[in-house]
Parts: sequence; structure tokens; C-alpha cells
Amino acid sequence: MPDKTIADFLSGKTQHTIDLFNHFTDAYNSIGLIELHAAKTMIGVSNGHKRIAWITQLGKNFIHIIFPFKEPHYDNLCFIKIAQVPGNNQQFNHHFRMLHISDINEEVMDYMKLAFEQQ
Repeated sequence: MPDKTIADFLSGKTQHTIDLFNHFTDAYNSIGLIELHAAKTMIGVSNGHKRIAWITQLGKNFIHIIFPFKEPHYDNLCFIKIAQVPGNNQQFNHHFRMLHISDINEEVMDYMKLAFEQQ
């Protein structure tokens, strides 16, 4: 079975969730050009060279996004969870749940830029 498409992920979602998704991708495109890659269970976000985020859930009233960083960024107000990837001391997944368009604030934009520019 082939991977899903972006449209498959958005199908049947509330307008609120679609608006959140569009706002997130528009905000990222204001940092730099991104590409979306639909997979079986999530949407990958890349900067053309590597994955910089994954959209792992599109709920009724939220989207859940994971940003991979090489080190944990505990001093923040935006991540609901930070977890080291088992067996990989070079990747810490930072979980962000977007409930409102205003959740993409200056702090989140800074982390989005950091993920975009990370080598």
C-alpha cells in the first residue's frame, strides 16, 4: 500500500485543524522553503536536506509536532515533552501541541528557525 498524501491526512479534519496546519506550514515557509513528505503515520517536514520536524497528529482541535534537536532545550514554555530517542544520544525529540494560531509565537518561531538551520 502506498504512503498517504497530505490530502489524506487533512481529509475529514475540522476547519480549525486545517487552519492550524496551514498556519504552521506558512510560518515555516516564512523562515525558509520547506517540503512536506506524507508517510504512513505522519507528515515529515524538511528543509530540502533533512527532516526538521514531524507532524504526528492532526486532532479535532490541535496538531502535534515533534522537533528533533541534538540536545535538550529544557528552558522553554512551549514544549509539552522532551524525550531522548532510545539508543541515540544525539537526538532529543521536542513535542509541541498547537491548539491556537497564536501558539506560533516568538519562542516557537525561534525553535522552528533552530530546527531549520540545524546541521
